[in-house]
Amino acid sequence: MTNVDYSPLSKVGPFKSLVHRLQDSAGRNNQGRITQRHQGGGNVKLYRMVDFRQDKLNVPGRVETLEYDPCRTAFIALVVYRDGERRYILAPKDLKVGDEVMSAENAPLKVGNRLRLKNIPIGYLVHNVELMAGAGGKLARSAGSYVEVLGQEGEYVSLKMGSGEVRKVKSNNFASVGQMSNPDHNLTVIGKAGRSRWMGIRPTTRAKAMNPCDHKYGGGEGSTQRGTRRPKDIWGNITGGRKTRNKKKWSSRLIVQRRPV
Repeated sequence: MTNVDYSPLSKVGPFKSLVHRLQDSAGRNNQGRITQRHQGGGNVKLYRMVDFRQDKLNVPGRVETLEYDPCRTAFIALVVYRDGERRYILAPKDLKVGDEVMSAENAPLKVGNRLRLKNIPIGYLVHNVELMAGAGGKLARSAGSYVEVLGQEGEYVSLKMGSGEVRKVKSNNFASVGQMSNPDHNLTVIGKAGRSRWMGIRPTTRAKAMNPCDHKYGGGEGSTQRGTRRPKDIWGNITGGRKTRNKKKWSSRLIVQRRPV
């Protein structure tokens, strides 16, 4: 069992006015029926209200604390702005307590600052990138993720995702400079079943261990193969070998190059 290094984080509790308790659904809908399997239990979490828009323009802020967030893989930073307001933001890698961050049209090109994509040079790594202006960052928000600025053409900027996909985004959209914090998150080894239960993950039964009435892979004498050419879920829907993206999705025309298979 392994953990990430939490030593750079501040030894403080969350800022009380920026947290609230989430209602635990345990994978059930409003009728009490399980619609998402293998969820339930786990430690109680307080949700930190993170500012993904960072729309306080031209007001410098100072990083007061770096904190752990139980609801996401990356770390977060509590920023106190010059006017006294405090907000949580996603913490990029190498951001330290006491650093100054700012959102502006032409903010300095330093880690943690947020500016428009058209003002970010080619080759820079960015995170928390907006897909629609003013809607808040959507891309590259998890631990260690980043998007690379490849080029600028007219009103669009070409971005390379971590998956290898290249897509165009409006150049007026905002993005934050730097790679996301906690890049070693993918090296974590859960180590034991109990730790999965702490995380709210309930046990998963192998489909081939079920009866024929419970799954398409069920039945047979002893250990058998799945008995079907194409992989299926519990309801018999094809799960592999077909595209699941909506062909009419508005952003499909902005994808320059698909991710390698």
